[in-house]
Amino acid sequence: MTNKLTLKSCFFGDRNFYSRVIKILIPIIIQNTVTNVVSLLDNVMVGRVGTLEMSAVAIVNQLLFVFYICIFGGISGAGIFSAQFAGAEDHRGVRHCFRFKTYIALVMFALALGVFLIFPDQLISMYLAEGTSAEDAAATLGFARDYLLVMLIGILPFALSQVYGSTLRETGETKLPMIASVAAILVNLVLNYILIFGNKGLPFLPLEPMGVVGAAIATVISRYAELIIILLTVHRNKEKYPFISKLWASLKIPGSLTLDILKKGSPLLANEFLWSLGVAMLLQCYSVRGLEVVAAANITQTVANMFNVVFLAIGNAIAIMVGQQLGASKTEEAKLSVWRLLTLTVISCIVMAGIMIVLAPFIPSLYNTTEEVRHTATELLDVVAVAMPFMGFSHSCYFTLRSGGKTFITMLFDCVFMWAVSFTTAFVLANYTSLPIIPLYAIVQSLEIIKCFIGFILVKKGVWINNIIRA
Repeated sequence: MTNKLTLKSCFFGDRNFYSRVIKILIPIIIQNTVTNVVSLLDNVMVGRVGTLEMSAVAIVNQLLFVFYICIFGGISGAGIFSAQFAGAEDHRGVRHCFRFKTYIALVMFALALGVFLIFPDQLISMYLAEGTSAEDAAATLGFARDYLLVMLIGILPFALSQVYGSTLRETGETKLPMIASVAAILVNLVLNYILIFGNKGLPFLPLEPMGVVGAAIATVISRYAELIIILLTVHRNKEKYPFISKLWASLKIPGSLTLDILKKGSPLLANEFLWSLGVAMLLQCYSVRGLEVVAAANITQTVANMFNVVFLAIGNAIAIMVGQQLGASKTEEAKLSVWRLLTLTVISCIVMAGIMIVLAPFIPSLYNTTEEVRHTATELLDVVAVAMPFMGFSHSCYFTLRSGGKTFITMLFDCVFMWAVSFTTAFVLANYTSLPIIPLYAIVQSLEIIKCFIGFILVKKGVWINNIIRA
């Protein structure tokens, strides 16, 4: 009986444990769900304009995804320290980490702006398959270029919102980032409809339809709205957010902390850049099968993101809870939290995957595109659903390793696997075989099982158990 209870307690927590988990998860899930539902509606709106427009937006968003993930990776190194400082109630340490994040975000913004302004056509053209007609390729390139140039105006507020939002979550405040994000999303949704369709959507408006440019303008305005809400709230409530007090009284960060963050953070930045680049290159591999596949993959990713919100939120919960427990030297609590959250990840993924399979045949029909694209998207969604429990488990293993500052191991676990296994497989199958997109996609997704075994071994060995602020 004792063994059974012990085994149960390893994988399932008590009411207090789940109360704390829910307190962290719910705001993140709400934020991500609203984000992804609106993203789906945005996607559908652009899809109503045309398949080429939808493909153009998908290509640019995949390119911008590399920047978004690089921001995440760039500030995550400081975030590991920030979470552990928060666990130790060291507000000064959190403040130093915030400054470091800000500097990194500004550098990343400048680099991204330069790359996208200098090489827009070259980057977009990578996704235009050789078999695409010259007319379709030229139209898609034009739509994508117009969309990208407007979207670049919004990458700075995005970067700064991530700096504030991540620090707030690491200190246990998840509601404000949620409120700001949901408000911005609603702004985006309303403006999207108005600007994309103009007087075609609302006949009384003296506004011509703006198509993909309208979608980009709406997104940019929403990014500024999100940042303004966070800035006003945080800086007016310094007692509630003590790390913000005297934040810019000095621009300095202790040299030893800077070196420690760079040591831990550099592998994370390299990992996120290379991993996100790998994801972008996977789409490029799939695009060899034609623009229809790009459109179908775009629908698939947009829909899948709606169902991934739970396991993605659990990853954040691991980073926050386990990071704080390690910072407070509560090693045994951290171990229990990890196994319980891994169990929660798998169970939630099985449930969400079942719902996704049921809805997969219906959601693509919302798009004004060809029957071929809809059918392909439905089959791709089925593949993603089957792979979801494995993706969720490996994702949670990644955040477990990261919570203890084992950033070099996470780089090997994540981006090296992406390039050495996933991308290599996709590239060979796409370019040297005639394998149809569905089995090709399924083979690449199934590789996640290997990653799960590696993650399980690393977590079980406890290589992630590390208090980095007292090391």
